[in-house]
Amino acid sequence: MSDTRFLAEVLVTMLVIMDPVGNVPIFLSVTRRLSAGARNRAALVAVVTAAAVIGIFAILGRQVLDYLDVSVPALQGAGGLLLLLVALELLTGSDRDEADAIDPDDHVGVAMVPLGTPLLAGPGAIVATIVFVGRANDAADRGLIALAIAGVLLSRVSSSAFSATPASCSSAGSPVCCSPRSPCRCSPTR
Repeated sequence: MSDTRFLAEVLVTMLVIMDPVGNVPIFLSVTRRLSAGARNRAALVAVVTAAAVIGIFAILGRQVLDYLDVSVPALQGAGGLLLLLVALELLTGSDRDEADAIDPDDHVGVAMVPLGTPLLAGPGAIVATIVFVGRANDAADRGLIALAIAGVLLSRVSSSAFSATPASCSSAGSPVCCSPRSPCRCSPTR
């Protein structure tokens, strides 16, 4: 198999599984109480967490699963249920109680769970990584796997940095869209 084809296969698979652009609404929903700076730090921590989890499973994944006597399909099923629970909680918009609310100064907790894992480094990404590492013939193939995963994770950081956060101008009464790169501008409605 050619290196270009293998790289393209890993890159497309990881892009589809991790879905960096499609996860932006979930990212914004989970980090809605954070400031723009804390949101950017949360995106970086989530990507570093995902890279660490995927890296550990790329090196030790098959041994960990064998030791725990967990099959790849069982891991996929359990991860799917976990993602379903996270998705249902986000869809219902349930704000539990104030004790459960995100501390605006604490971006690390929300960045690691659910953003870093299971959203980015979920069961699908872990299993795909284990499968691709098992198919790798040499160190060059493993380097291509690392390159593809790094590219996907970098696209996640950039999609978070350029995502807009909704805001409204209460004095003007018109909704606007603000982003870290462009300040909110309110224009009164006529």
